[in-house]
Amino acid sequence: MKIVAFGASSSSTSINQKLAVFAAQQVEGASIDILDLNDYEMPIYSTDKEKATGIPQLAKDFRQHLADADGIIISFAEHNGSYSSAFKNIMDWNSRLEGKIWLDKPMFIMATSPGPRGGMNVLKQAALTFPYQGGDVAGEFSLPSFNENFSSESGIADASLREEFENQLKSFTSKAG
Repeated sequence: MKIVAFGASSSSTSINQKLAVFAAQQVEGASIDILDLNDYEMPIYSTDKEKATGIPQLAKDFRQHLADADGIIISFAEHNGSYSSAFKNIMDWNSRLEGKIWLDKPMFIMATSPGPRGGMNVLKQAALTFPYQGGDVAGEFSLPSFNENFSSESGIADASLREEFENQLKSFTSKAG
């Protein structure tokens, strides 16, 4: 099974990148393709820019990573209740390519934040809209209070959150595998 995973943030210290990488590493025997949104920085999408210069090669490259994968793992940063601008811009450019953005791939979508809501708003937004964009949302997970509930050494510290994470990851792997 080949998994593409990324944190939907451009922060060099992204806790969502850490969570996405952790989740991908929990899938036994998977080939993992970790993406960094900073490698796909493009002009802010507009129809004028698309008409003038076409779709950037970086958008096509990002799309190819998705096409090559059996499943997609994303952990969302929540910026003002929604997606980070870096993620939204990549998604906007990719929506201009042929076919649906997520290519009907099984997805495990997550969010985390330092606060107690764990990015719930952005996670709900993705869960509601991704199926219309070709995403097969096979698992959802929110990790509240990242700094208290996650450790680089042991992963998700809270037993009940760890169990919920494992159940959602299992649902994802059963579809992606």
